[in-house]
Amino acid sequence: MVQTRPAFSRSFQRYLIAKGYLTVDQAVEVEKALNTGDGSHTLSSYLVENGYMSEEDLAKALSDHHQIPYISISDYEIDREILDSVSEDMARRYKIIPLDRTDRVLTVAVVDPDNIHHLDEIKLRTKMDVMPVISLPKEIEAAINKYYGSPEPQADETYASLLGDMDEDIEVVHEHEEDLDAEGIESAPIIRLVNMLISEAIRSRASDIHLEPEEKSFRVRYRIDGSLKEMPGIPKKMQNAVISRLKIISELDIAERRKPQDGRFKMKLDNRVVDFRVSTVPTVHGEKVVMRLLDKRNLQLDLTKLGFEPEALEKFERAIRRPYGMIIVTGPTGSGKSTTLYSALSRINDPAKNIMTAEDPVEYQLGGINQVHARPDIGMGFAEVLRSFLRQDPDIIMVGEIRDHETASISIKAALTGHLVLSTLHTNDAPSSLNRLVDMGIEPFLVGASLILVVAQRLARKICPMCKEAYKPSRELLEQLGVDPSLAGTLTFYEGRGCANCSDTGYRGRLALYEVMEMDEELSDAAIKRLSNYEIKQIARKNGMKSLRDSGIVKVIEGLTTVSEVLSVTFEN
Repeated sequence: MVQTRPAFSRSFQRYLIAKGYLTVDQAVEVEKALNTGDGSHTLSSYLVENGYMSEEDLAKALSDHHQIPYISISDYEIDREILDSVSEDMARRYKIIPLDRTDRVLTVAVVDPDNIHHLDEIKLRTKMDVMPVISLPKEIEAAINKYYGSPEPQADETYASLLGDMDEDIEVVHEHEEDLDAEGIESAPIIRLVNMLISEAIRSRASDIHLEPEEKSFRVRYRIDGSLKEMPGIPKKMQNAVISRLKIISELDIAERRKPQDGRFKMKLDNRVVDFRVSTVPTVHGEKVVMRLLDKRNLQLDLTKLGFEPEALEKFERAIRRPYGMIIVTGPTGSGKSTTLYSALSRINDPAKNIMTAEDPVEYQLGGINQVHARPDIGMGFAEVLRSFLRQDPDIIMVGEIRDHETASISIKAALTGHLVLSTLHTNDAPSSLNRLVDMGIEPFLVGASLILVVAQRLARKICPMCKEAYKPSRELLEQLGVDPSLAGTLTFYEGRGCANCSDTGYRGRLALYEVMEMDEELSDAAIKRLSNYEIKQIARKNGMKSLRDSGIVKVIEGLTTVSEVLSVTFEN
């Protein structure tokens, strides 16, 4: 456990007595007050707030005692590039402002140089040596507000202000009028609050909104670039009204709070319509709500921009233009499988072909393609929809997910009877998909005969271009990655320092890593013989397959992502 420094600095106490700022009795009185207090005060803040010293005298005394320069920054102009070295959150939390940067040294104005833990954390976060200078608290606060903007209010103040003043051009699409005014839920303030949550999520490029009830608070988090980010919480007293409002626009039962529910709605913002999938689940402190944002403007349908290496893209293009057979895209939830399938369908979409999809739910609507929402709750699951498709004269079939033996069996039979079938599975890598289908009850010879291509994928965060920094990798790091160590002097890797553009994360946006396994006679025999996943992977790599780790290393060398990000989302070869 990290030890925090004591509130009372004895060396500074002796200095103040020696310089006549405090008498011995006053020093004893101050020490006693600090030692019996709640720990919220430092010696410096206590002296100013209780009238022992002025801010100016204290700053000059700290400067003389610590031999650190005292600078007035009221008229100081700071470059934006230097400000990006420190996030707004860090500046406000530690009451600091960056002033200058030379090589690897960051000059920072601080209020209290005694707090070495703050300086150590700034050094750790910025990856730079920190040289402190002392400035007045009011001048630092003014500079933070000037360069970073006005401070964020507390939760109650935030929402009180927004509820009173917000006038967003955002509206629910196709809302039922008869649902309005249920228990006062549809009052204007609650509507504006929900609209604010949604519009801010869209502008922040969030993929999900999490609303999480806790004992005394209502937590809000946005998932941005794959990571959850804490947002200002909603006052607890508004919890039930906000959840009920979301249930109404999602056409859910607002009276049912004991069971999970799923729904969806559309919102229009800035002349674009965004779809939302809503899921509720009861927790001990109320219902947790998760909203998945489906913004068609973020749908990338150009295969060449998804992240395929040229050789892998060539294999994928060759497979999707085959007249029949089965293509499987595999990966965990949220890894971009649907985007890859939509891109493939968009590429081969042709008026001469009948393309039909079974999805749960339909995430994005594509012109010229017949999309069906599978509804297992009414007896229209993937298997039932697939059977009906086979009577609709299809050329190409896309199945949202192969979840059971029946769906897998019908899909394989369709692939063997003149149809091109695309679908998804949940496996760790491409080679594992062969045995996964066998484990679902499919005969090994049918797997070998029907599969033409398997794609595994992951999403990795991209380095923020605004704070991208180069470094030379060590031989040890290259060995760990499986790269020739002799290239240590010629390769350049990159990482993000963290800036305002990326919320101090060093990353902005995501790209896909692909593992493309093209089936051949040797792999088909491996499936029929039921070889292990390891043996299948070795055969595939011998025949030219690049693994997810290989794809990630290529992206690192190209300067698109970091080593740590690739290591976190891929397995060793």
